[in-house]
Amino acid sequence: MIDPRNRPALIGAVLAGVAAFVLLWWLGLSPFLAWAAGWTLPAFAMYGVDKRQAERGGWRVPEPLLHGLALIGGVIGAWAGRAFFHHKTQKPVFTVVLVVASMLWVVIGAWALLG
Repeated sequence: MIDPRNRPALIGAVLAGVAAFVLLWWLGLSPFLAWAAGWTLPAFAMYGVDKRQAERGGWRVPEPLLHGLALIGGVIGAWAGRAFFHHKTQKPVFTVVLVVASMLWVVIGAWALLG
């Protein structure tokens, strides 16, 4: 069960990703590029929100949500958020998930754009 304090973050991330995908696809980007770009901003934003909450001692964005955003297509935003906010850089599992997500999306991108 999702902690009620995390529901707004989860709902916001999902809505932002879907809205960005629809908008970018409507503007003429390929579905693959629209999907990747659409999930980049929510992933980046969630790293920033979690970093701020960590500094303030507030509720935290669940790690599975951060991983999920990278795996669902926001890997660029996750890498950027991690670097920009200097957040989750000491946790090896985040490096592993981001490397796996990067490899996954390179393969998907090659298939989608070249296939």
